[in-house]
Amino acid sequence: MKVKLSIKPLVIALSLFGATAALADINIGVSVSATGPAAVLGGPQKNTAQLFPTSIAGEKINWIVLDDASDPTATAKNVAKFLSETKVDMLMTGTTTPGVMAAAGPAADSKTPLIALAPNRLDGEKFKWTFTMPQPIGLMAEPLLEHAKSKVYKTVAFLGYHPDAYGEVWIKAMEALSPKYGVTFGPIEGFARTDTSVAGQVIKLVSLKPDAVLVVASGSPAAMAHAALSERGYKGQIYQTHGAPSPVFLKNGGKAVENGILVAGPVLEWEQLPDSHPSKKVSGEYAKAYEAKYGQNSLSSFGGHMWDGWAIASRAIPVALKKAKPGTAEFRAALRDAIESEREIAGVHGVFNFSPTDHSGFDGRARVLLQVQNGAFKVISK
Repeated sequence: MKVKLSIKPLVIALSLFGATAALADINIGVSVSATGPAAVLGGPQKNTAQLFPTSIAGEKINWIVLDDASDPTATAKNVAKFLSETKVDMLMTGTTTPGVMAAAGPAADSKTPLIALAPNRLDGEKFKWTFTMPQPIGLMAEPLLEHAKSKVYKTVAFLGYHPDAYGEVWIKAMEALSPKYGVTFGPIEGFARTDTSVAGQVIKLVSLKPDAVLVVASGSPAAMAHAALSERGYKGQIYQTHGAPSPVFLKNGGKAVENGILVAGPVLEWEQLPDSHPSKKVSGEYAKAYEAKYGQNSLSSFGGHMWDGWAIASRAIPVALKKAKPGTAEFRAALRDAIESEREIAGVHGVFNFSPTDHSGFDGRARVLLQVQNGAFKVISK
């Protein structure tokens, strides 16, 4: 069903939604990195949450939004508050992969559906209760490798978060997929999310002359690493993951990121999509709502993961309400089952079709290739 959105400011205070919440209220706990190193990702997610409606199917929704300051330990503490004090029916949590990992255990233990806002690798009960909004790493790696094959690149090096959960999932995906495309993956040079220089790593890579370099980072660090390669005279192709595309990347990278190729979800350059693309309409609705509140050119793909979380919840909640009341274990279980069984949920990043073995739900409609041309992102492959 479609839900009319009302743009109202949220009251972001846990105390307002404690024991006074009515039994019929639907409580949703949101923990995002609104501050700290991952704020370029979590800020748009917090902003997006303020666009959500406060009722659905005749039931009130209480949105409890907390900042984890880019600290997975704080994410875990926020989730513990949601589960013990507010008895949330659903979690939308984890701006970063470490944040998702911190939330997945408590979500599974309490049998609470978790809408994860960052890529992850989960199994068992953690997988059963977690539904991931960003596209699977393997799905996003394929078009980069296809491009490398088309250009007859034989080596693709790694420069990115390592050791780090996000970097690790990309390394595993590239190691598994690159032989299929005739590409040798490596060498691997890592840096931390908080590093302000990658000069040493870049000197090593430039001296080895790989045909291409894959930068695996997000926001400002992605731009910093890309610029360092350009400034050291690297002439090969520089690729970026879907953690990078944002206004901050373009602003901070400037001319140094020209001609870089990035894989991304459809939302960032939705106007360049064909009218037949299932994400074009919903992306336009999100973009217009977001920029009406936060300003022109403020749209970020990271907030789109939060928007997609609501698209999924808005389909699942009416189904679950037919089986149980909010605030109960039965309702949480019904929510989880509804998310898993609903089909063709159009989001800004693609179309979701979850199953018991697939809690990503995406297909090829969830990715495009972008190239930085004249300081802007241009779709070069749909």
